[in-house]
Amino acid sequence: MDLSKRATAEFFGTFWLVFGGCGSAVLAAAFPNLGIGFVGVALAFGLTVLTMAFAIGHVSGCHLNPAVSIGLVTARRFPISELPAYIVAQVVGAVAGAGVLYLIASGKPGFSLAAGFASNGYADHSPGGYSLIACFVAEVVLTAFFLLVILGSTDERAPKGFAPIAIGLCLTLIHLISIPVTNTSVNPARSTGPAIFVGGWALSQLWLFWLAPILGAILGGLISTAFFAAPQPTLREEMSRDKP
Repeated sequence: MDLSKRATAEFFGTFWLVFGGCGSAVLAAAFPNLGIGFVGVALAFGLTVLTMAFAIGHVSGCHLNPAVSIGLVTARRFPISELPAYIVAQVVGAVAGAGVLYLIASGKPGFSLAAGFASNGYADHSPGGYSLIACFVAEVVLTAFFLLVILGSTDERAPKGFAPIAIGLCLTLIHLISIPVTNTSVNPARSTGPAIFVGGWALSQLWLFWLAPILGAILGGLISTAFFAAPQPTLREEMSRDKP
């Protein structure tokens, strides 16, 4: 399929991830008397990926995340020539999703960006006050395992049709672990969307939520390629297959 159509799918998919995931945190997590809490937010992020994987997975692969795209390049599952178009579409989609969320959230009296607007942070801006090093390690490790699940569940030897469920549940688990630590990124685009609107500290700390997920994704891609990738045919086998 044409790259422009696949990039458009990534735009809408990432829009949905940020609007749905961050929207659950901003609008519903602590709703008076009956909020959905951390568990609800974690499930919302997983559901955005699960639903979009079924909706656009057959179009673009449903990366929705620059780190995932880079990890797939590392694992030789995605061409590096198409990486810039995907990353631009993902970031623009994330900013658009955060923008629509802002329009809705700001319609309530008393709304303030000072609450964080679901931005990611470390140290004083970590929900649990975790240090920069702790947040960095968490993001690297969680993104690495996210890539292992993505690559494993989409492997040609894996059961067919279940990858979206495994990936969505994995992202839910990641949020259950790390919302108190960094508010959970594992996705530079997801971090960029809200940070654009919060500005200040959120933008100054954004570097971590690009660097750590990308390093984790590369690590996950390398581990998967080294230990778990499907065996590749030898040159002799390829030559024999090509003979009439």
